[in-house]
Amino acid sequence: MSTRHGEGVGEEVDEILDHVEMALDAGDPGIALESVLQLLTRHPRHADGLYLLGECHRDLGAHNEALEAYRRCVLADPHHAGAWAALGSVHLLLLQIEEARRALHRALREGPSNPEAYYARALVRERTGDFNGSDRDLARAARLDPAGYPFPVPLDDAELEAAVSEVLESLHPSLQEYLANVAILVEEIPSDEILSQYDPPVSPGELLGYFSGASLMDRSVEDPWSHLPSAIILFRRCLQRYAQSHEQLIEELSTTIYHEVGHFLGLDEEDLKERGLE
Repeated sequence: MSTRHGEGVGEEVDEILDHVEMALDAGDPGIALESVLQLLTRHPRHADGLYLLGECHRDLGAHNEALEAYRRCVLADPHHAGAWAALGSVHLLLLQIEEARRALHRALREGPSNPEAYYARALVRERTGDFNGSDRDLARAARLDPAGYPFPVPLDDAELEAAVSEVLESLHPSLQEYLANVAILVEEIPSDEILSQYDPPVSPGELLGYFSGASLMDRSVEDPWSHLPSAIILFRRCLQRYAQSHEQLIEELSTTIYHEVGHFLGLDEEDLKERGLE
């Protein structure tokens, strides 16, 4: 953070905050959490301490605790744009769309150059069907932080169809025969119904594909429902945001299809991870 907020800022406090930030950057939120809790024991209303507490909880997947920390931060410092943006992002993750919209509006009022707020607001706009507004916010986030929020790579219908065909043709003929009855569909974004099936929640912007139906392993002659048609659904806008180049986009699209084919075969997430299809 370029500007620190909060009571009792001094050299010792700055050192603790630096240690917390470095631990978070190193991917060790547990160590960061221990340090920031020690700081907040002495300075319970320190705004940046509360913000970093929220960041620790968010990295650990403790979303309700993160919300509480960010709320405490903006109560201590109502002008903390980073906390408002993070608050909106977590509300979005929990599909609390109206709460997310309000928090992100406040974030951009307090910090008009906050890229996370523009990015998260783009995803909120997607969920209300405002794709043009979403694209404008994605462009703003990319201008402010091109490394952290690169602008999506376009993927038209012809390219998508060609990539799907190439993946299917690479499969064993017997598997192609099974997949002949599996529809491959393209939707712009995942629905709330699909996202709410995951625990912990999946970010609305990060789910690239989804398998719907019974896997080959789960089909049974005693259960006629298990023989209903299955489908692999690809989420175009999520795929476009994931990649930083056209080549990476096509590669990730292929990986996503293989991943969902794996679910069709009955593989779970751990099986897919072992095969490099995360």
